[in-house]
Amino acid sequence: MQRKDFIKLSSLGFLGLYSCGISRFSTKKPLAIQLYTVRDAVSDHLEKALEKLAALGFTELEIYGYNGTFFGKNRTEFQNILQQTGLKVISSHHTTGIIHQDKGTLLNNWEKCVDDLHFIGSEYMVCSYLFPEERTAENYKKLPELFEKSGDVTQKAGIQFAYHNHDFEFEILDNHQSVYDFILENTASELVKMELDLYWISKAGLDPLAYFDKYPGRFPLWHVKDMKAGTKDFTEIGNGTINFKRIFSAREKAGLKYWFLEQDSSDKDIFESIRISKKYILENSFF
Repeated sequence: MQRKDFIKLSSLGFLGLYSCGISRFSTKKPLAIQLYTVRDAVSDHLEKALEKLAALGFTELEIYGYNGTFFGKNRTEFQNILQQTGLKVISSHHTTGIIHQDKGTLLNNWEKCVDDLHFIGSEYMVCSYLFPEERTAENYKKLPELFEKSGDVTQKAGIQFAYHNHDFEFEILDNHQSVYDFILENTASELVKMELDLYWISKAGLDPLAYFDKYPGRFPLWHVKDMKAGTKDFTEIGNGTINFKRIFSAREKAGLKYWFLEQDSSDKDIFESIRISKKYILENSFF
């Protein structure tokens, strides 16, 4: 395929899908992926990794690892790579900076971080993770204020702030409340949304729909990944135990805007796992 054709097709979201039938895909939501899924390929060669995702039909990304640069590229260089591969950044992941005071964290030059994400067109910026050493009662109490301050800065740039969960946030604390509920109940809904990871909430034994009922409209972003029976390891979408049809039936109440395929690890080549998940996604109309 000529490079000019690659760029043209990938920018339209068609590359790699004409074999599946363009008319069939046209009724589907664009495919989006959390780039962490292919982190090894990104480390080896960023441009080639993005081209492979575009060839699989992905058009939207959630990125990770901003540290003043985007995978070693300045914002203009990274934007050019995105344009060449027809990919758009919807969201980005960041840590708090409470313990690890790296660039790109909520507590280290956040305004510059927001400016760079605004430059590449990101619509969301997400606090992605609390390191184990950050998980103390004292630090938990600081989160609502930190998140609201972070969200106030992003909102001024037209970007929505959100928090991404794992399973530890659902442990009940001494006040008989989980960290997750504490965040939801002590932050303004317009400043702090949630990116719900369907794998981790399911692994914690909780029902996403119960949270949609209790906090409607707070979950515009989802991570969609599946869980093996028995071991509860990560697996391809459709190969595990999570009832995605049931969860997606409540997407309006949740306030869903974007969802990202993610698979933290695989017992296969990760791009093969992505193909399996993509096939399941395209074959199920509830997506």
